[in-house]
Amino acid sequence: MKGDRVEIVVDAGDTTRTYEVVASRAGRRVETAVRRGVVEVSEVTRSGSVVRTARFMATRVLALVEQPVPREDSSEKDGHTGRPLREDPET
Repeated sequence: MKGDRVEIVVDAGDTTRTYEVVASRAGRRVETAVRRGVVEVSEVTRSGSVVRTARFMATRVLALVEQPVPREDSSEKDGHTGRPLREDPET
C-alpha cells in the first residue's frame, strides 16, 4: 500500500549506509526476498510488475526494517473496536 517502506542498513566498510524503498503510489507494495545470499527489496504494482528493485549482499546487511502504514479495519470505521465496553463499577 502507498506509504509502506523498508529501510535497509548496510555495512559499507568503515561506516554504515541506510537505504529506503517506498511504495510511492496507491496500489503499490514493497516485497522483500532473500535468495542465494542476496537480499532483494522490490516495489511492486497490483498486477505484480516490479517497478524497481534494490539488491544487497546478505552478508553486508545489518538490519532490514519493514514499516507498514497503519491500516484501518472495517470495525474501526463503524466505531466498534471489538473490545467489550467497560461497565461502570458503581452502578
